[in-house]
Amino acid sequence: MSFKDLQLNKPILRAIAEAGYNEPTLVQEQTIPLVLDKKDVITSAQTGTGKTAAFALPILQLLFDKQDAPKKGKKIRALIVSPTRELAVQIGENFKTYSKYTNLRSTVIFGGASIEPQIDVLKKGIDILVATPGRLLDLHKQDYVNLDYIETLVLDEADLMLDMGFIDDVKKVERLCPESKQILLFSATMPFKVEQLANTILKAPKRIEVTPTSSAAKNVSQVLYYVPKRNKIELCLHVLRNTIKGSILIFRRTKFGVDKLEQTLIKNGYKVDSIHGDKTQSDRQSALNKFKNGYVNILIATDVAARGIDINELDAVINFDLPNVPETYVHRIGRTGRAGNVGTSYSFCSADEKSYIKTIQQLINVQILIEENHPYPLDPKAKPIVHKKKGSKHKKGRKSEASKKKKKRWY
Repeated sequence: MSFKDLQLNKPILRAIAEAGYNEPTLVQEQTIPLVLDKKDVITSAQTGTGKTAAFALPILQLLFDKQDAPKKGKKIRALIVSPTRELAVQIGENFKTYSKYTNLRSTVIFGGASIEPQIDVLKKGIDILVATPGRLLDLHKQDYVNLDYIETLVLDEADLMLDMGFIDDVKKVERLCPESKQILLFSATMPFKVEQLANTILKAPKRIEVTPTSSAAKNVSQVLYYVPKRNKIELCLHVLRNTIKGSILIFRRTKFGVDKLEQTLIKNGYKVDSIHGDKTQSDRQSALNKFKNGYVNILIATDVAARGIDINELDAVINFDLPNVPETYVHRIGRTGRAGNVGTSYSFCSADEKSYIKTIQQLINVQILIEENHPYPLDPKAKPIVHKKKGSKHKKGRKSEASKKKKKRWY
């Protein structure tokens, strides 16, 4: 099947061809006709399956006839809500690429960046708006965003939006749009909460499932190291020195962990940068650009910051801390081995993470290869370290002798 068979018009086909895409991916093949048909759609697909184009192309096609409204007279007709700034920026770039030969204008608004330039673009009039929930509602409240003409609303990475606590914002945005709109919901996983949301706001949606969540990336070889928690940093240095070359994405659970590992690697002469939720938008963007352009070859990130980041040439992923949600593991390792390339994932498992490995292996239905030949093996009998809280040595409710003496009796 080619993009032509999907009834896209020449200007859009020309932009797709220039971007180097010849044939649609499975998710595009199934989603695009339904969107053009104005149906509500729920698509569950991993990142890296080409789902941005699955909604961007048909939206551009649907709006094509309305592209020549005078600039000031342009109304926002398509709204894409995205959980993180990085994702929003990336979706915005995709729209720019595909709308190259049309007069459709799009822009991206997100928090953590100056609001003035975003207002200026909105005032000039646009057709397509990509936004994070908080900044969107903020600008709507100030009357810079008018959602009365929305024809298509896209909720991207819905599962992550719920994880990040945006559910009420999403419902609010949906209520601010016209009743008659078309809704497209994209989610990598389909937890109960996403199902619930879909049932309340979509009208007779068509469902598309591409690669059920459990299929871990086919082109990724997975390796597991059992290691005491205290030796993880040494093991990481050992693996970087002896095993992995190229561009590497390292996942840690906390922002503190990200910073600590970054400082250690820099001290050891590695070119490293990091992204996490406490960094400003411009810092996150610049770290990402440095990594993409090869100024640094190691990027350390938390899950929220790394969701949906599109890095094509990635040689390896290191799970420094294992995720407690098995689907997150699938996401992480799916960052490498994309677009036909081959990649490797290395996971460091300490005694208290053994249960996570069990649930991950159940989900992906694969026994992960264990690498035993390394200098910091974990004693198989090792128990997780439990930090017990020490209680006070004073009995509760008993005053010390000294405090009794101080009291002046009132009777």
